[in-house]
Amino acid sequence: MKVWSNCLSVPTEFQRKVYEKCCQVPKGRVTTYKRLAEALGVKSSQAVGQALKVNPYAPRVPCHRVVASDGTIGGFFGQTEGKEIQRKIKLLASEGVEVEGNKIKDFAKISYLF
Repeated sequence: MKVWSNCLSVPTEFQRKVYEKCCQVPKGRVTTYKRLAEALGVKSSQAVGQALKVNPYAPRVPCHRVVASDGTIGGFFGQTEGKEIQRKIKLLASEGVEVEGNKIKDFAKISYLF
């Protein structure tokens, strides 16, 4: 067995911090990769996205509540279209978040600030 074969189930310290902060976003609300990065004191929203891309605890760690700064859906498990994005939209809808044309409806109103 390769040592790294189970690395997704053991988060790095940075990933753990991202996941913990992500858990603060309540149901029915969304935040952005940028706001999540700022709340963690890091400059790279892309690094946050990479941590969420390999989130082994979804949906318990609700990475589906993290969207792009312009209110568009963003990615989900490394995908920007297709089955995973539809899954993200369904998870958001189950929490009362409406999506129209790949964009969060009432984005400013339901945006969560840390």
